[in-house]
Amino acid sequence: MISFCPTPNFRRMFEGRGNEVELGCQHTVKSHGATVARTHKHDWLILLLLAVIEVVLNIIHPFYRFVGEPMMTDLKYPMKDNTVPVWAVPLYAVLLPIAVFLLFYLRRRDVYDLHHSILGLLFAVLITGVLTDAIKNAVGRPRPDFFWRCFPDGQDKYDHWGNVICHGKDSDIKEGHKSFPSGHTSWSFAGLGFLSLYLSGKIKVFDQRGHVAKLCIIFLPILAACLVGISRVDDYWHHWQDVFAGGLLGLVVATFCYLQFFPPPYHTEGWGPYAYFRAQEESRSNPQTVDPANGISMQVVNQQFMPNNIAENRNLNSNFDDMESGRR
Repeated sequence: MISFCPTPNFRRMFEGRGNEVELGCQHTVKSHGATVARTHKHDWLILLLLAVIEVVLNIIHPFYRFVGEPMMTDLKYPMKDNTVPVWAVPLYAVLLPIAVFLLFYLRRRDVYDLHHSILGLLFAVLITGVLTDAIKNAVGRPRPDFFWRCFPDGQDKYDHWGNVICHGKDSDIKEGHKSFPSGHTSWSFAGLGFLSLYLSGKIKVFDQRGHVAKLCIIFLPILAACLVGISRVDDYWHHWQDVFAGGLLGLVVATFCYLQFFPPPYHTEGWGPYAYFRAQEESRSNPQTVDPANGISMQVVNQQFMPNNIAENRNLNSNFDDMESGRR
């Protein structure tokens, strides 16, 4: 027994033309997951390389910029704990979007959408992380609470050049030179910004029907990322310029990574990945292709189990194609 894909109402909301071959139910993780992963094996290897680079960037020391006594006026804010702890960032910036991707997969069973959304998200956060930490280490800007990191007892000391001679904990001093840009903010805008782009395509925010309520849905992740950035200033871990630069960096990288796999959200086919439509065109040009999941011809499956009017439209389109190619 072959189960149908989403109900008609759901299909009209989240998909394109109603008379297209529905590949979502046929190209699942079980039937095509290994093939899709092998196709992008080099991308996954690059992801591993980015992860290694990210680890190295967090181990090495940043540039210890000259910090003179007159500069301390803006660097005497108190040391506070993080309102948003470091361990929480991957939860809402990576795992939360993946949970949303899985929900859409459970509905449409489209392996291309699931694989490419996860791959694009991971690229967005890792590229953002590498760029952020590389810039942090190169710039070496002191944090707003640098004075108390450098002089925890409040007794400041400087060399003959006027540069600080810190006697605080090495880890605090090292972290104190990583203000620009904000890593919390850049990761938040990379992950949650990617999620906003994904949702805007899926719920067709730009369908020109004026449903402003849809905008509220896609603005929620952006709002959460903004609040994380604000918390970094409130905790005196970053200057406002650090947060602004981090947010802009994360959002730009997320947009580039999203557009590698999906059409722009305002596009008529912005609800699905490019790979889905390529597979769709291949199935139309090769109607006798056997579905690996059940061993049945895709053409037979779609014409036998589709409503009569859709099957008739498919036969009519096939006749037109034959006439245009000169076969009739």
